[in-house]
Amino acid sequence: MAKQDIDLSCRPDDDAPVPPLPAEQAARTARGLKALADPVRLQLVSLIAAHEGAEACVCDLTGAFDLSGPTISHHLKVLREAGILSSERRGTWVHYRLEAEVLGALVSQVEALGSPVGGRTLVSAAP
Repeated sequence: MAKQDIDLSCRPDDDAPVPPLPAEQAARTARGLKALADPVRLQLVSLIAAHEGAEACVCDLTGAFDLSGPTISHHLKVLREAGILSSERRGTWVHYRLEAEVLGALVSQVEALGSPVGGRTLVSAAP
């Protein structure tokens, strides 16, 4: 059995098999979730999503926080490296765009954990 294979032989016959997440996809999803697991980064994503075309200049983002410019830049870099944001320099300023497809894929992965399997839910929603 390969390292990433999971032995499902001990599960009851009436349960549908839960396909394991491939290691590469799990690593990519974890990287994205780690990037979002910070209140400032979540707010940055929300602010950018609220701008027209889901794109915002860094100059429009820094004023929303009581943080230094380099700290905001660090958070934007983490989001960019996770693929959640893309950036483009226009003159002096950098503009950030939300990569909705990547964010949607992260949401889908999390939702899949809550899908019913054999009449039960693997992860329940918080109240």
